Amino acid sequence: MEPEKKTGRLNSQRRRVPDWLMGKPEARIPRSDLVDRQPETKRARFSGIVMAENCEITHEQLCELLKYAVLAAPVIERPRWCQLLYGKRLSRTVVVILQGMSQLHFYRFYSEFGFLRKAFRHKFRLPPPSPTFLADVMGLPNQRAGYLPKTTGGSVPCAGPKPKVDLQKDPVIQKYGSQKVGLLRCLLTEEEMRTFDFPLQGSPDCENFVMTRCDGSVTENSPLFGLDGEMCITSKGRELTRISLVAEGGSCLLDELVKPDEEIVDYATCYSGITEEMLKPVTTKLKDIQRRLKALLPPDAVLVGHSLDVDLRALNMIHPYVIDTSLLYAREWGRRFKLKFLAKAVLGKDIQRSERDGHDPTEDAAATLELAQYFLRYGPKKIAELNLEALWRAQDPRNVREKVHYTYRGALRSFDPGHHKLLFLSRETDDIELPSPEDCETIKCLSNREVFEQARRQVRLYPFSIIRFSLEPFSPLLTEEVSQRMQIKWTEMSTVYAGPLSKDWNLSALKRLFRSFGPVRTMTAVLEPHQPHLSIEYEVLEAAQLAIECLNGVPVEGVYIKVQRPVTELTLDCDTLVKELEGDPENRETIYLSGVGKDFLGHVQELPSLFGGLEAVIVPPDAQSGKQEKYCFLKFKTFGNAQRALHVLTGKDWKLKGRQALTPRHLHAWLRSSPPESRRPAGLRVRPPPSERETLQNLHVENAKSAARRWSRKIGRLYRSLSPGTLCVILLPGTTSPHGSLSGLGLMGIKDEEEESTGPSVGL
Repeated sequence: MEPEKKTGRLNSQRRRVPDWLMGKPEARIPRSDLVDRQPETKRARFSGIVMAENCEITHEQLCELLKYAVLAAPVIERPRWCQLLYGKRLSRTVVVILQGMSQLHFYRFYSEFGFLRKAFRHKFRLPPPSPTFLADVMGLPNQRAGYLPKTTGGSVPCAGPKPKVDLQKDPVIQKYGSQKVGLLRCLLTEEEMRTFDFPLQGSPDCENFVMTRCDGSVTENSPLFGLDGEMCITSKGRELTRISLVAEGGSCLLDELVKPDEEIVDYATCYSGITEEMLKPVTTKLKDIQRRLKALLPPDAVLVGHSLDVDLRALNMIHPYVIDTSLLYAREWGRRFKLKFLAKAVLGKDIQRSERDGHDPTEDAAATLELAQYFLRYGPKKIAELNLEALWRAQDPRNVREKVHYTYRGALRSFDPGHHKLLFLSRETDDIELPSPEDCETIKCLSNREVFEQARRQVRLYPFSIIRFSLEPFSPLLTEEVSQRMQIKWTEMSTVYAGPLSKDWNLSALKRLFRSFGPVRTMTAVLEPHQPHLSIEYEVLEAAQLAIECLNGVPVEGVYIKVQRPVTELTLDCDTLVKELEGDPENRETIYLSGVGKDFLGHVQELPSLFGGLEAVIVPPDAQSGKQEKYCFLKFKTFGNAQRALHVLTGKDWKLKGRQALTPRHLHAWLRSSPPESRRPAGLRVRPPPSERETLQNLHVENAKSAARRWSRKIGRLYRSLSPGTLCVILLPGTTSPHGSLSGLGLMGIKDEEEESTGPSVGL
């Protein structure tokens, strides 16, 4: 049968295109078709594309997805903007927030974000962040919950009339019983030390650690020693700069400053109390401290500390007999009281007072030692009767959080109660805390590097983790300039120059020719050269690229023409950028078609055999009239499906022009909405020598470029450590300032799904 007759019969039999398909900028293939095409292997995966106007997902919609992913229960409504299939098979959910970055950062440094652009198939735009961004994403009440100032000094107020306490439900009673316990019962077991990341002999990450002189002779009468250290941030990470050892009775056996081997990049004086002047005359090294501690500690010594694993790792030492007061005074769900609070509530002592500059490790070591002695002297029942939870809530109204409805509370409690629920990692300097500590383990770190290292160790222990890195945003002035240059760059990449033209060139015929590749924004005759040329600015990058591929070196009206982009400092890397965009997993399964008519969607609906794996048809409306444009994007399940469809649709039966897509939907919507005045003015430009301000801005851009490359690699390392079936969501929240706001960007994927779709190219 001849193609024309085949097409004619299709037209005669075709029913009217349904309104649900034609009435929206994007159209989804009926759910029944998707169900029929689901694979037999039932692994958690996303189906289809992000279905939202302008590809912008609100913070509330993102909350819907996270809530459904954590619970995957029938009582939780499925998110309407995406399809998560087999959600119960997710192993865990990890959210990584790059605070200070935006969609502008991602596409300005698209090449540098190598791992992120290759690994995540699903991307979407986020509105500029509100002051309660994290609370909105987590589904917390609409208040500044989640963005809380740090606890300051002061005494713990009276909790008022003591409520009736059910001692049997107290975590201390549940762990130790109600009778007094001996010293050996308070020691952490080897399994507990492994769980809480204490250095242990034989551990792969402790090969160069030094053992103390312990000989296994510890008894109920063994001596206790309080230990505490202060750290600064070096190029290597957190390193010891001061150490204190206190014996029973309060005598200080050791209080030494330590000179790190690496250069200090942040003294963290507000916590460590260490300044540059203090360390200048110091010659003591870590190995000197290790020798002194081995000499000072007897073979049966028991070390006492608060989060003692941090101090031992900073010392690069292993000691098997420890009491950790942050675990001794147990709380529900593995949460921990701060040392400052315990010292006041149990001992009646004020430590770490706000007017003092940093912590005193001798004071802290003595406090931990006294807390352990108090526990041994009075027993678990006395500790439970103190009702520390009530005192903690009473010390600050912010702490009365059990009364706050937390959307994830029921979800998190549905997991095994023997495990931690939610992990939240951030920097100490971030004035942010999740307002549901009974379900949340919050770990505050001194640097982004420490947040990263903690994430690699801790994420595997939690079903739901939020990791927040704090990065320096662009200044308002630099943001404006980078944004404008970005818009100009994409405009120039979407512009082609064609010529030379024949002497009798036909403008109408040339307009039809160049418009056949896609929507034209402007077409201008360039008469400056000896022979005339045309400048064509397309609305979409795909149209410009298609014109270059189809017409460059081809005779037009009897003259071989050259079709190329303008050469400027912003387009020098456009060929590389086009190849990287082609490799983007969101573009690999999408094709661009030009020349589609109103009846095209009907053909697509009635020829499913030719379009296997078709997930969505995207028909952008005209920005001004709202009418259907004569181009569209077809989204397929696999790259093979997309290429087969492209071969058919650009063949002689359909006579369409097309190629692989280059612009994801969120980027396409962003570029189409850019103001015309952001485009570079025509004419000759002479680039003057850079001013001092421009040089400084260029330096900031280079720093941001390096940061983008570095953080893409770090997230790649973290991603590869995740277990299969992990839902990973990367958020660049955007920025808000009095000078303007920048939209954010979200990337998401399930590890199994992404590795299967991207293959080996995901690796770095």
